[in-house]
Amino acid sequence: MGGFILRRVLYMIPTVLLVSIVTFVIIQLPPGDYLDSLAAELGESGVDNTAVVEQLREQYGLGQPMYLQYWKWMTGILLEGDFGISFEKNLPVTDVIWDRLGWTFAISLMTLFFIWAVALPIGIYSAVRKYSMGDYVATFIGFIGLAVPNFLLALVMMYVSFRYFGQSVGGLVSPEYLDQPWSWPKFVDLLKHIWMPIFVVGTSGAAALIRIMRANLLDELYRPYVVTARAKGMSEFQLLMRYPVRVALNPFISTIGWILPTLVSGEIIVAVVMNLPTTGPLLLRALLVQDMYLAGSLILIVSLLTVIGTLLSDVLLAWVDPRIRYQ
Repeated sequence: MGGFILRRVLYMIPTVLLVSIVTFVIIQLPPGDYLDSLAAELGESGVDNTAVVEQLREQYGLGQPMYLQYWKWMTGILLEGDFGISFEKNLPVTDVIWDRLGWTFAISLMTLFFIWAVALPIGIYSAVRKYSMGDYVATFIGFIGLAVPNFLLALVMMYVSFRYFGQSVGGLVSPEYLDQPWSWPKFVDLLKHIWMPIFVVGTSGAAALIRIMRANLLDELYRPYVVTARAKGMSEFQLLMRYPVRVALNPFISTIGWILPTLVSGEIIVAVVMNLPTTGPLLLRALLVQDMYLAGSLILIVSLLTVIGTLLSDVLLAWVDPRIRYQ
């Protein structure tokens, strides 16, 4: 396992570098850049913008060839931890994304726990009670969760909360608490709001894992080792948890490989609809205005989390499932 982990870590370095190059190139493929958009806006207001735009272009180094811009950006990250400047906000990228990363991680981790807490028991029940009324109900709800777009579910829940419960919608706290310091009433108000994005974002993931857990567990329930353990007199609950469920847990562990990237990117459309202070809307805005250092930094973080999540998934799978370890 030590050699395996070392090889994977060494593979991560060129992978992340290649992704950063491709990302930087793609962001700059559309014609023009952020300063061209700024010049057009200033021109509409009748301001002579030539000198201002040229000064900014020289300051940000946008007149240099693309490979020099990339080299300056990447060396700043590796040597100084400097991700560049956000053109639109005129602030360092680290200052722009730092405030939103905390909320993004908190919401995504709670969403992950919600998905596991819902999908694991329902998936086990649906497999053990195959073709029962509860299995049909769980299957129906799972299909609904997969079919309904998250942003549509968010709009419906926001309407119901405002129309029938009088709750303010949008954001994570009520408007009167936005600029207030943290207190117990503000924390309680946060709990009244944060469950909605967790439920909306986690619905489709929970529905998918319910179906995966049910299918995998059904494949294991009739294996010879289960029949042998049952013939030896082992109780059904102990048998279920010790053998087939342990094997069927692999999909849950493998979700770490894709859940870590969503800690940053998340459900962008849902975040925009619900006005969440996460990095999703920030990334969308950066791509629209060609704020290349901000967009590139966010995508680079997502890529890094992707390879780290894949590594963690492989290591945990090998630890849980001896079959993978022996292979």
